[in-house]
Order: sequence, then structure tokens, then C-alpha cells
Amino acid sequence: MSKTDLAVAPLLPIIHAQSARADETRSVDPQVIEAIKSNEVMGFTASVNLGGQAQNVARIGLELEAVAGACASTAWVLWNHLSTFHLFAGLMGPGNAEFLSKIVEMGEWVCFPAGASTGVHGDLEGDQYYLSGKAAFGSGARYAEWVGVSFVVEEDRTKPRFSLLPIAQDSISVDADWRAMSLRASATDTVYYDRAGVPLARVVPFLFRYREVFRDPDHPMIDPRYREDWVALSDLWLGLMAVGLVQAAFDDVADGIKERIAIGGVKMADRATVHVNLGHAQTSIAAARDTAMAALNETDARIEKKVIPDESNYLRQTGASMTALKLCDEAMRLLVRVMGGNGLREGPAFARRFRDFQAMPLHINAHQDRISEQVGRSALGLPTENPF
Repeated sequence: MSKTDLAVAPLLPIIHAQSARADETRSVDPQVIEAIKSNEVMGFTASVNLGGQAQNVARIGLELEAVAGACASTAWVLWNHLSTFHLFAGLMGPGNAEFLSKIVEMGEWVCFPAGASTGVHGDLEGDQYYLSGKAAFGSGARYAEWVGVSFVVEEDRTKPRFSLLPIAQDSISVDADWRAMSLRASATDTVYYDRAGVPLARVVPFLFRYREVFRDPDHPMIDPRYREDWVALSDLWLGLMAVGLVQAAFDDVADGIKERIAIGGVKMADRATVHVNLGHAQTSIAAARDTAMAALNETDARIEKKVIPDESNYLRQTGASMTALKLCDEAMRLLVRVMGGNGLREGPAFARRFRDFQAMPLHINAHQDRISEQVGRSALGLPTENPF
């Protein structure tokens, strides 16, 4: 598929134009956020019966790859919306289909802060739960209309609940505390709840190892596509985002090095080691794209045939994403070698992309230590233990 055929194609120039400013200000341009919300890509992970596009997961990956090449922070928050909506549709189930349809119809943004240090509890009073506590790593929270929240109740802390709340209310606040070196504009902030109310009717169980529950053919789902694990899909899309980012870095390096002069007056473009490292980097990027796309195409074929996935499919997806990210990491380090010390001094765009990339293989969903351990356990006939 040509980049010009993508839904996000008209947005790429404005996304790229604000990328440096977004990094400096730690906030995506509001006009870019509104343009994305008005684009059909917002409904790509929503099923047709929710009013969405039910787009192929491979196509979604290509959209995110293109956005990441323009601005990684913008891609990161769009990725979070698309990924978590897939999860929310699975968790909320058919009983909340009408509610979710309204979110899709309005082109509204969802987020899911639930990282390390998260702790939210609920008190049931009448027909409402009142939630208090904090939830960390809420990527896109500043841009979202809805926040997903998992919480516990004192009566039974072993059975967490889940719901979606409108984020624009006095009892919910977003602390702009994301001061990291990577993805500075991703608004991966902390969300605080101070007796935020949610109707009991919109509260569902937050299932442990929900991917296994979703695979049960007797478990009702809004659409069969939601039986595919959201973490596995998000990992594969993250792999293609890494491809988009690293390919953009490669293109800048290859273009900028043509006129650079090395010590001794030799043109950098004439050095054999530059050829070797650029060639190695480009083949690694291409291999990363092929690896992620192969697993995404397999997933699309399964969704089309309404085949319920199993644990081997999940491990195939997460393993492919891990490999794609490792190949991109290899390519990025080769580009650093080509750039050299002088290149790093002169390359602010490259430096931003290098910083942004560091967050990708470290994301808990796609972390190689987490995934490789489970693939290894499966190879030995041992049960996998990943809770998500």
C-alpha cells in the first residue's frame, strides 16, 4: 500500500511540522489532535456493529508506521487509543455496545493509565461506584475524552473491576508529570481520582488472563475480532512504529551524509564503512517490517475466518514484535556509528528520534525479557505465566 493511500496521509505534513516543537513543549499541537480526531483512523479498531471501520490489523500497523516517521509522540498516543479501544470493547462486552458506539460516533479518544504504582479503589454507594486513587502511565490522557480504570473494592480485592469514565470532570485530574527523555509529548501522565462516580451498570469484571477468557467460544463478545489479544496486537503495531521512526532516521542520515567531509578531507559518502553500516541498517529495517507484517497478515487471515486464537498465536505475535524491535535497535545503533560524534552534534532531529526509540523496546508489553521467557517456557512444555 502506498503511503498516499493511507487515511493519515493528509495529516502527515502537519504532524511532521510540529514534531520538534512538540518535543520542546512536551505537548502535541492541539490542531494535530483535533485533526486526528476528525480522521477515520480513530475508528479503525472499532467493529462495524460499533460504527467503526473494523480495519485490517496490518493496515492499522501501516498507518501507525507512517505517523511514527513524522512524529513518534503523536504515533504513540494514537497507538494507545487504538490499542486500548480494542481491549475496552473486549472487556465491556455486548451489554455496553450502545455506550461504546456513541464514543465511536463522536470520534472520541480513550486512554488507559494502569502502569507501575497504580492504585485505585472503589466504594459502592447505591447504584454508583466512587473511585479514588491514582493511575500511572496514562499516555494520551491530556488528549482524551475517556479514561479506562481498573479498581478494587475492599470487600473483595481479589476481583478487580473495570469501567470507562469521562475524563473532563472535577473529580478526575491529570498531572503533567511525564518528564522523561523519550516521547516527551506523549502525555504519559498520572491520573488522579477523587471520588469519581461511575454507574454500577457500566462496571464489568477486570479479568485475570482475560485473553484466555476471550478465547472461550461461549464467552459473549461484541465482535470476533476482539478475541485477539490487545497486547499482542499493540506489540506488532509498536514494531511497525519502530520501523517508521528508524526508517525516517535512516533517510535523514543517508541524505545528510552525502556532503559531509571526514577528518583528512575524505567525503563520508566515499568511505566503505559507511556503505557497510548503512547497508546493514537498511536490511535490518526491512527485515523488521517483514517480521511484523507477516504476523499481522496471519492475524488478519484468522480474523477473517473467525478462527479463535490460541496461546501459540499469542506467542507468535509477541515474539515477532520483539524480534522486529531488536532489529530496529540494531539499525539505530548502526546509524549512530555512521553519524559519529560530529553528526550527533549537528543532528537534533536524529537525537530526538534516537531518544524516542529508546522507549519502544522497553515498553512492558513488548519487553524482550518478558516475551522471550514465555516463549522459552512454552518450548519446554511449561505453562506461560504472563497475566497480560
